[in-house]
Amino acid sequence: MARESGEVPDDPAGRIVVVLDLEGVTDKAGLMDRCARDLSLPEWFGRNWDALADCLADPALWPDGSAERGLLVVVRGWREYAGRRPEEWQVAEEIFAEATDRGPGLFVTLGS
Repeated sequence: MARESGEVPDDPAGRIVVVLDLEGVTDKAGLMDRCARDLSLPEWFGRNWDALADCLADPALWPDGSAERGLLVVVRGWREYAGRRPEEWQVAEEIFAEATDRGPGLFVTLGS
């Protein structure tokens, strides 16, 4: 999860920050591709909801230092996708929430 897209915000808490940029994403396949790219998920990432939850919650897959400092994933450009695919977006939000509950030190926040 080392790749960043766009300007990376600072985190006052000192966590490693990764940006998940969903601009232009219009369906689940696009969301999964963007997650794979921006979060630098492993080749074996299955591009499904369960695989996304597992990858997000696994500190071994986070950027170096994140397990100790924490990881903040900032989701940008999500509104268009949420508007076009509200049911899918609801699942994505649930996956983000579940992953933060399972992954100690993981925080996911919605940006602009």
